Amino acid sequence: MLKIFDEIQKNLLNTLFPVFCNGCNKLLLKNENVICTKCLHHLPLTHHHTIKNTEIDQTFYGLVPFEFGAAILYFNKKGISQNLIHNLKYRNRQEIGTYLGDLYAKELSNIETIKTIDYIIPVPLHQKRFHERGYNQVITFCKSIEKNLTIPMLDDVLVKTQHLKSVTDKSKEGRLAHNKNVFSIENQHKIEGKHILLVDDVFTTGATIESCAKEILKIKNTKISILTMAYSKL
Repeated sequence: MLKIFDEIQKNLLNTLFPVFCNGCNKLLLKNENVICTKCLHHLPLTHHHTIKNTEIDQTFYGLVPFEFGAAILYFNKKGISQNLIHNLKYRNRQEIGTYLGDLYAKELSNIETIKTIDYIIPVPLHQKRFHERGYNQVITFCKSIEKNLTIPMLDDVLVKTQHLKSVTDKSKEGRLAHNKNVFSIENQHKIEGKHILLVDDVFTTGATIESCAKEILKIKNTKISILTMAYSKL
C-alpha cells in the first residue's frame, strides 16, 4: 500500500513539476534520472581508462609526470556533453556531477593505480568567483568519487590566489601564461608523500591542470593522477 502511495505521489510531482533531461532538454520519464535513456546511450565516452596512450598522455608527455590520466566524455559543442557541463557549471545542476561520478567510479574501481590514491583534490575557484557562482562545479563530482571509492577529498590544500578575467588567447601558451602564479599550496604537510587525484571539469589545453599539478609536485614525494569530466578536442 505504501509503495502504491509513493508511486502516486511521484507521478503527481512529475505532473506538477516536470523534470527535463540535462542532455537534450526533453521531459524525463518516471524511471529516468538526470539524463534520458537516449542521451545515456549516446554519451561520447572516451574510454580513456582502457587506453594506454590517451590525448592526456600525449599532452603532458615530458612536461608533467603523472600516474594515471582520464576524462569521462569528449566535449562536443552543441552536443550532450556540452549541455551537461553547461548545466552543471552555469545553472547549478549539481546532480550532474554526482551522476557522472557514480557512473565513472565503477570503471575506476577496477584500476590498480586508482587504489593507491590517498586524496582527491579539486581544481579550486578563486573566492570571488566562488561567491559569485555560489559553488565549485567539480565538488559534487569529487564527492561522488570520494563516496564510491572511499578516497577522502581535500579542499584546503590547493588554492587559487588570483581572480582573473577569462583568457582570450586560447593557445596552451596563452593559457599557461594566464595561469602563472595563480595557484598555491596551503597545509602542505597533508599531502607530503601522498598520491593525489587532481580533478577538473573540462580538459582543453591542459594549462590549468598543468599549473595545479606543478604546484602539488613541489611538495616532497607527491604523485599525481588526473581526472576530468570532459576532454575538449580543439
